[in-house]
Amino acid sequence: QVQLVESGGGLVQAGGSLRLTCAASGSDLSINYAAWYRQAPGKQRDLVATITSGGTTNYVDSVKGRFTISRDNAKNMVYLQMNNLKPEDTAVYYCNADLQRYGSSWRSWGQGTQVTVSS
Repeated sequence: QVQLVESGGGLVQAGGSLRLTCAASGSDLSINYAAWYRQAPGKQRDLVATITSGGTTNYVDSVKGRFTISRDNAKNMVYLQMNNLKPEDTAVYYCNADLQRYGSSWRSWGQGTQVTVSS
């Protein structure tokens, strides 16, 4: 069964760093476009950062200069390095990716990982 699994969340003080990992499990699988979203309590799920298969990245203004999205195609992994974290970054972070296998492609979500930033 193909799935996306996030890890790396946790509790950190303001100004600290975390690195989130999104791993795609399954044979003969590749990740095309990928993105990180986040959802704070009582709020909608918002886009944070995107990365294309060629490595082009984009960020929401609130995380520019602090977060970096990257990927390792050989490992089928996508990362989100988060530096200088702020309490307003507290949310459940979700990986979202276009997966491809045997000529078929589909969009998939991970289960989410909690990031809590204390002031």
